[in-house]
Amino acid sequence: MTTNFIITANLSDDDRKRLCNRPGVGLQELISQVFPIIEDVKKRGDAALSDYSLRFDGAKLSRDEFRVTDTAIEEAIRSIAPELKRAMVGSIQNITKFHEFQKEPLTREVEIIKGVVAGERTIPLRSVGLYIPRGKGSFPSMMMMAAVPAKVAGVKRIVAVSPPDKFGKADQATLAAAGMIGVDEFYTVGGAHAIAALAYGTETIKQVDKIVGPGSGYVLAAKQWLSSEVDTGLPAGPSEAVILADSSADAILVATDLLIEAEHGPDSSAYIVTPDPSLAKEALDILPRLLNNLPQDRRSYCEKVLSNSGGIVLASDMDDAIRFVNEFAPEHLQIMTSNPRELLARISTAGETLLGRFTPGTLANYSIGPNAILPTSGFGRTASALSVRDFTRKMSFAEVTKEGFMAMAPNTLILADYEGFPAHAEALRYRMTTMEIKE
Repeated sequence: MTTNFIITANLSDDDRKRLCNRPGVGLQELISQVFPIIEDVKKRGDAALSDYSLRFDGAKLSRDEFRVTDTAIEEAIRSIAPELKRAMVGSIQNITKFHEFQKEPLTREVEIIKGVVAGERTIPLRSVGLYIPRGKGSFPSMMMMAAVPAKVAGVKRIVAVSPPDKFGKADQATLAAAGMIGVDEFYTVGGAHAIAALAYGTETIKQVDKIVGPGSGYVLAAKQWLSSEVDTGLPAGPSEAVILADSSADAILVATDLLIEAEHGPDSSAYIVTPDPSLAKEALDILPRLLNNLPQDRRSYCEKVLSNSGGIVLASDMDDAIRFVNEFAPEHLQIMTSNPRELLARISTAGETLLGRFTPGTLANYSIGPNAILPTSGFGRTASALSVRDFTRKMSFAEVTKEGFMAMAPNTLILADYEGFPAHAEALRYRMTTMEIKE
């Protein structure tokens, strides 16, 4: 296995753009594969879900077996190991505290001019679907990250879907997390057919207003296709990370942390970027030993990433390194420099930024509190981490008194006439020319 070693000084502008490209999941091709599945679920409902559960997950499930009972959820909470339960409780508390911090006032308003008041109300969504992946492992952390902000926001109906094992069972820790947080419904259905069920509804799974959560390329393709039918939320794809380091960084820590996101899967992206040649070479030398310490499946993931969509980037200087970060727009950015906070203001596109040697991605993925469901594939340029705000909507309101109307109407009438809307204009003229204006 050869780890990519890239020197930015040798790159053309086109080379830099290509370096920032993600491996991609071929969404257009995948959409053509998931479209028949989506249409089948729309047409046949639960019967289609049973067929696809058997086909893709090897699980023989009838419509009565999709929903996990409250009793099974309570049993999952009791059955997980005490130390795992303790760790999950601690993480849920931290995630809740951070997302409580994000809550906004239910109502706020401002006086525009005398007699004109405008404001907005924050309203929780009526229903959301949380997709919790399972393909490359079990992820109770994703349940915590998705369900906690929905609960804090006050969503009326929180529905979780997650693929079953071959026995038709949900991951017990994920199920326990759902129970501990207060998810209303949990279904052992995964893949594109689960997304279709949430979007259209079936006899058993009632449709939702929004779907969030990361998943496989098939899940992403289904969400993209269905985005005109239902709000499919944040574009969260394969994991990616950049570590920005200078000569003060510990090469072993830098190399170790590089593998955090790389081990998620072969379609991940993971780079070290540094202006220091010595650090770059030392990290390059350390990586083979670290890789050999990993289990075969995770090692193979990391090796694929580091030779394809990852590696070490030697920048000309720190300005050049920061330029690379902002061009790449990583899901996770870790800054390991002598003074990481002084660089924070210069980062504009990362999904999250972790400061210092004691803030590895591991803590952020599980326990610190900010959400680990983040924009990927460069969407950090415009999108933000999943938050309480994703589970609410804003409704504006306004109230105008007679005094305010008389002050605002003349100029507004000019605009209505200019744009050629006579009914707009008449609604103003009538009020302005009669005595029927009431307080």
